[in-house]
Amino acid sequence: MAGKVYRSSVVISRAQARRMLDAAFAEARAKDMEPLTAFIMDGGGNLIAAEREDGCAPLRLPVARGKAFAALGNGISSRTVGERNELRPAFLAAVAAASGGNFIPVPGGVLILDEQDEVIGSVGVSGASSEEDEHVAVTGIEAAGFKAGIVPA
Repeated sequence: MAGKVYRSSVVISRAQARRMLDAAFAEARAKDMEPLTAFIMDGGGNLIAAEREDGCAPLRLPVARGKAFAALGNGISSRTVGERNELRPAFLAAVAAASGGNFIPVPGGVLILDEQDEVIGSVGVSGASSEEDEHVAVTGIEAAGFKAGIVPA
């Protein structure tokens, strides 16, 4: 018999991530959006859950991950990252390079906040317009009982 293996702390459960995915996709279908892919990561940037709808192009998964990582890595939504640095293309290119290409600073990456407004993860969505992606990410986060971290640029 193997020795004791210690478990990691879980802040966002797989069941909560599943609720985020289901709510985001339900909202997208209700609004007749293009097929989506969603990526949910914990506060350390690790995958909790990801899924793509039927008909979604294969590049949407890394884009959704890049939006989630842009938000998590900067502590603000991916929309805000892009807007705040719109006139700093060299900075955005440097951050994209530093992240190994896993950095997409356009709307669709939203922070997941706990009751104390601390970042515990992020959601990235890709497939529809960037504004629609962001909207369904917020819908999913709120459906799981968390707050969405959206701040103005």
